[in-house]
Amino acid sequence: MSASTSFAPVRLRSRSTLVLLLASAVGLVGFGWPFLVVTPAGTGASHGQDAGYLFVALLPLLLGLVWAELGSGGMDVKAVAMLGVLAAAGAGLQTLSPGTGGFDPAFFLLVMAGRVFGPGFGFALGVVTMLATSLLTGGAGPWLPFQMIGLAWVGLLAGCLPAASGWAERGLLAVYAGLSGFGYGALLNLWFWPAAAYLPDGAAYVPGASLGTNLHHYAVFYATTSLGWDTARALLGGVLVLVAGRPVLATLRRAGRRAAFTAGRDSEPDRADRG
Repeated sequence: MSASTSFAPVRLRSRSTLVLLLASAVGLVGFGWPFLVVTPAGTGASHGQDAGYLFVALLPLLLGLVWAELGSGGMDVKAVAMLGVLAAAGAGLQTLSPGTGGFDPAFFLLVMAGRVFGPGFGFALGVVTMLATSLLTGGAGPWLPFQMIGLAWVGLLAGCLPAASGWAERGLLAVYAGLSGFGYGALLNLWFWPAAAYLPDGAAYVPGASLGTNLHHYAVFYATTSLGWDTARALLGGVLVLVAGRPVLATLRRAGRRAAFTAGRDSEPDRADRG
């Protein structure tokens, strides 16, 4: 087994998979209701009013994920400690540039950690990082639960990328960091877009309209308001992976191996980080 695939402190066993799927289902409803539910024409669509309910639903599911892993042996105390350390580091990076101009340096660390420690760890890290960031910056608001689940999906999918090593792995991660930068931005807009009454007709959410109509309106809205912002995030993430990905991956894998999160780990040097 190569170093690039031997780290998965949060192993997606049956119980944790169920909890993760439930949390993702809640997130999909929270983000996608404008396209999934036909809202009667003339009714309001204040997405922010639902944010508290989304937060209340997500928090116990996250705790349930960690509890399921502790109970099944997938995550031990050392893995929980690593989760806390990386979340604190990610929150610290966010405070340096909390989304200014689209630059989100915590994306880089989340992608690296999700890749090394697995999808379950990446999911939990995304949620905890955003929660810690909101506490440090005082940026808690109706957007917070949407940021939490969006960042959690970034970490989750980073852990699901196919096996690769050396430059191929870093190229794969750079492309993913760029694409996830755009995807995260497109998702986050959905928390306020349905309630944005100031938008022109061709970019506004239309209650009672067809799926195709609202998808077209949202595409126009995204292209004219957020595309440039998200491009900065995508470029920064991809460049950081190419420039600093090798030492960061090696450091995370070394830390995981020394902490002995899982049994039977390959103890050979970080061959995947050579080249």
